[in-house]
Amino acid sequence: MGRIAGMNQFGPPRGEIIFRLCFSLIGLGLMIFAVLYRGIGGIAAVEIVGIAGAFFGGTAIWSIWQLRRMK
Repeated sequence: MGRIAGMNQFGPPRGEIIFRLCFSLIGLGLMIFAVLYRGIGGIAAVEIVGIAGAFFGGTAIWSIWQLRRMK
């Protein structure tokens, strides 16, 4: 079977991975801006920043890893 350029057989296409990477980096940037602008007001803010950082950071790392594997 022929393969379309930039597509994995079972995974998302390259364009979607690039979108996920951009979305994650924008999310991390906005979160850092919010923390610098507003500060961390309590334990709930620490939890929210931790979960959001893990989500956006993990997605960014996964996207970079996938893009490097595609080359």
